[in-house]
Amino acid sequence: MEETVLIARVTGRVQGVAFRMWTQGQAESLGLRGWVRNEDDGSVAALIIGEERKVADLVRALHDGPPAARVERVDTMPGADDESVGFRISG
Repeated sequence: MEETVLIARVTGRVQGVAFRMWTQGQAESLGLRGWVRNEDDGSVAALIIGEERKVADLVRALHDGPPAARVERVDTMPGADDESVGFRISG
């Protein structure tokens, strides 16, 4: 089965609200691989790898985020598989 690989960039109030931990939990529950990290500009970036439907489910969930977050925007672009095992917080 071919996997979908996306990079998502989430902007808004997404740092300091457990967004990375929440994203990791959502991704693991969907059986996805990749990473999530805080960016210097205040956004959160994630590399998401897995079955197309499950990747789409996580991207939809990113629009809401955890309760304390206030997501303004989620942008996605194709990514490259970095051979991730599991889903980790990388920064």
